[in-house]
Amino acid sequence: MKKTILQIAKYYYPVEGGIETVTKYMAEGLTHFDHVVICFSQDGITRMDTVNGVKVYRIAPSMKISSQDIAFTYYHYLKKIIYEEQPDIILLHCPNPFLYPITAKLTPRDTKLVLLWHSDILGKGMLYNLVTRFERKLLKKADLILATSPNYIHPSSPIYDYRDKIKVVPNGIIKKDFQWKKGDEKTVEEIRNKYHNKKIVFVVGRHATYKGFNYLIEAEKYIQSDCVILIGGRGPETDRLKAMTTSDRVKFIGRIPNDYLRCYYYASDIFAFTSCTKQEAFGIALAEAMYCGSVPVTFTIDGSGVNWVSVNNETCIEVPLGDVQTYAAAIDKLLTDNDLYMQYATAGKERISKMFTSEKSNKEADAIFRGILE
Repeated sequence: MKKTILQIAKYYYPVEGGIETVTKYMAEGLTHFDHVVICFSQDGITRMDTVNGVKVYRIAPSMKISSQDIAFTYYHYLKKIIYEEQPDIILLHCPNPFLYPITAKLTPRDTKLVLLWHSDILGKGMLYNLVTRFERKLLKKADLILATSPNYIHPSSPIYDYRDKIKVVPNGIIKKDFQWKKGDEKTVEEIRNKYHNKKIVFVVGRHATYKGFNYLIEAEKYIQSDCVILIGGRGPETDRLKAMTTSDRVKFIGRIPNDYLRCYYYASDIFAFTSCTKQEAFGIALAEAMYCGSVPVTFTIDGSGVNWVSVNNETCIEVPLGDVQTYAAAIDKLLTDNDLYMQYATAGKERISKMFTSEKSNKEADAIFRGILE
């Protein structure tokens, strides 16, 4: 009889995002286990549905404080689900601070509690001070903490004090979603033609402060190469970013449907990964772009896995944090030195294929989960 994993996540497919991607590929890929997911709904309706064989409970939030959903009924539903599903492992995706005290209280003694630590809570000021006590209690209670990179086991992170029970399971891309498909060649050609076959510098993600898109806009004035800069996605910073843009070669292209994203990666020459704080703990989009042959330019971020996913002078050029002139120079170097560009593009795809795929991550997680139950 299969053991059961209950994953507690913020959202679940079809909601898009790095954590949502990881939650989904673990739920569908760890086939030695049965899976149940509990998360917040985005339509205001509490319900249970089944997604590709995975039972998903979606709890309607009552309110939101500083991007954190809060549901007054969550305790009741989680207690009921734990009683009915009898999970052998509860896997909590962090950060999700509203659920820290609830999960710590409701996890049964004979159920293993695992924390998948996607990121520390950063930039919340006094609000974070309100949850630190619950965070420490949760970390102490956990049987196991999974970090997504060795870099994140860093003195600046609250998990550092519990490093004796940390294992590293890197995030991974779902390779089949980023392999060439019928019709992609035409789509890639259309993208390039739309921008008059100029070199394309591309970035995509939620327009949030930690993504550092402002640095790319500032760097644009120093880029000498004839290129176009495409910024995909949207978010709370979109209006501010547009307001600070003065060049017509910076284009905001909005949300890119999942099935077209790989074509933008393949059409681009440079992936301008400008994330600037360790809130960017790993960089799923970075790995996706590298797999598709787009060469990154990154910043050095202490305590982040970004500089482990892509390695300076091997798969990318990494520059000092916030140095926009050096960032621009790195883009120019890659756009004008074809041999170096091809070297990094080839090495990047090989690195992702070898180290950062959902298949590899699931294999490592499966061994760890079966091990703690044994």
